[in-house]
Amino acid sequence: MLFNSYEFILGLLPLTWLIYKLTLRAGRHEAALMAALFSSIFFYGWWNPRYVVLILGSILFNFAIGRELGQSAIASTRRRLLLVAGMAGNLLLLGYFKYAAFAVMNVNAIAGTRFAVPDIVLPLAISFFTFQQIAYLVDTYRGEVREYSLVHYALFVLFFPQLIAGPIVHHKEVMPEFSRVSREGVGGAEVATGACFFITGLFKKVVIADNAAVYASPVFAAADAGQAISAELAWIGVLAYTIQLYFDFSGYADMAVGGARMFGVRLPYNFNSPYKALNIIEFWRRWHMTLSRFLRDYLYFPLGGGRHGVVRRYINLFITMLLGGLWHGAGWTFVLWGGLHGAALVVNHLWRKFRGAAPGTVAPSGTASIGRIAAWALTALVVIAGWALFRAATIDGALTMLASMAGMGVADARELMPQLDRPLAWALILAGSAIAVLMPNSQQLLEGVPGGQAAALIGVRFRLAMSGRTAAGYGLLFFVCLASMTEVSEFLYFQF
Repeated sequence: MLFNSYEFILGLLPLTWLIYKLTLRAGRHEAALMAALFSSIFFYGWWNPRYVVLILGSILFNFAIGRELGQSAIASTRRRLLLVAGMAGNLLLLGYFKYAAFAVMNVNAIAGTRFAVPDIVLPLAISFFTFQQIAYLVDTYRGEVREYSLVHYALFVLFFPQLIAGPIVHHKEVMPEFSRVSREGVGGAEVATGACFFITGLFKKVVIADNAAVYASPVFAAADAGQAISAELAWIGVLAYTIQLYFDFSGYADMAVGGARMFGVRLPYNFNSPYKALNIIEFWRRWHMTLSRFLRDYLYFPLGGGRHGVVRRYINLFITMLLGGLWHGAGWTFVLWGGLHGAALVVNHLWRKFRGAAPGTVAPSGTASIGRIAAWALTALVVIAGWALFRAATIDGALTMLASMAGMGVADARELMPQLDRPLAWALILAGSAIAVLMPNSQQLLEGVPGGQAAALIGVRFRLAMSGRTAAGYGLLFFVCLASMTEVSEFLYFQF
């Protein structure tokens, strides 16, 4: 089931919320959690009921390992073996479903063999619930998990607002929220704020992202098919995808935060205006923030981080980004995308060291507009070039896009795609860019959360007051969204 479907918006969400609210009001906290859990199982099973068994099996496996790890009486060697076994089990499951076909294809290409490529359907959200459960096992091993209830653990993994595409959360972040709700209930202000987040995300998805896809998809399809692309078409395609991906994923992030907030649960933010970043370090502190945190805490630091010298630090950073790229998808374009960002991060750190920047700074100091705009433009260029790799289905398609963007494509390709309305495409790209770069993001708008050191090139900051006018405005926005849901499209991060 999708957030942007009538079944969810007009059916599962309000029904689950009503049962949850009534059982809490009756003082039946555990019953409320059970209602949320069963709704989450139904939400996941709507896509393919067979995979409910898979995710429930994964939950039972990790809960059993975690409960054993939580026993302080067992020997340290046994605890380490349990942790390794738990992590290996999770990675083997992810590896089979996500990377088995990719591995077989590469073996055939390198060795000239003809092994049959398995036709495996990727279970929904497997990358997210795998990483979340690995984090749980490590946190339990470190003694950071104090509570072991199967129902609570299952809800921690399955809670539908964050199940499909994050944020990737810690047990210690989510379960205290449910405990707080059992004491305080769900206030009207929380529900109103959550609804505004949800509607904002829905608008981003169905009105902006899905319309941008109309201009991105045919251009990349032509490039992957080997067709020549003009510079204008290449830029339309990659910029439309830049807008599509931003509003698709940030829209999901808003809907996840909003949906959880309607149940009184505060999830961590996953987006903080990444297209406002003035360097690539800052971009990764703003884009998919919980994935960046996971890669740092559970991959970069275990590799050694910066504890073994500067060269080793940069190697660890590069490896982390390569694996982060591979996490997004089983394809060499994703590996190249991760490598590009790894190299950009290394260069960024070297530049900061050359300039003598303080360790905590991520943006140019001072208020010189030319320097800030130049830093932003360079960062945006790297990010956009990376999206060409990220979106293309083949390396040849990605190279075609990059070459055409550099002016090495055909002089004009209007006859290839006459259906594209270029003026409308550019209007959508400019409007989306203005919203992403110049406007406050959802958490700034709805909660007054600061935007960081480089909040915007133009300092547009304010908090939207909750009032009758605000309610009327969001009601109208909600109506526009419902009217725009003529075709239900998956969120882009569902495929990862």
